[in-house]
Amino acid sequence: MQVDFFAADVTAPRVNKSKTTSWIKAVSRKYNAKIAGLSFVFCSDAYLLDINTRFLKHSTLTDIITFPLSEKGEPIEAEIYISLERVAENAKLFKATATEELHRVLIHGVLHLCGFKDKTKRQKALMRKTEDACLSLRK
Repeated sequence: MQVDFFAADVTAPRVNKSKTTSWIKAVSRKYNAKIAGLSFVFCSDAYLLDINTRFLKHSTLTDIITFPLSEKGEPIEAEIYISLERVAENAKLFKATATEELHRVLIHGVLHLCGFKDKTKRQKALMRKTEDACLSLRK
């Protein structure tokens, strides 16, 4: 599995690539997802809002957008865009460190690729519970 990290219009946070890749592999195995490659792109609110507006027709701020690039049934390849400004705000809101919140958002994107949704109240609760379980796998 190839996992890469890029910075669009922000300074990239320090991410332990090998540890994070191992963690993502463990999560994808747990949920039977075959992931071939992921590109995480760190960006600002403005950058992600532009993507959200252009591609999803939503005019709201968000912390993450996941774009699957592969066809159904093929090993998963995706681009995952993360607003570091939203991560920082959410860390304050949830009384977490920026690193803890970044890990939560990273795995949130991976869980979407594993088939988890978060549109309804029930789906959001399951997503949060699953994120917590995945965060405990990070070594």
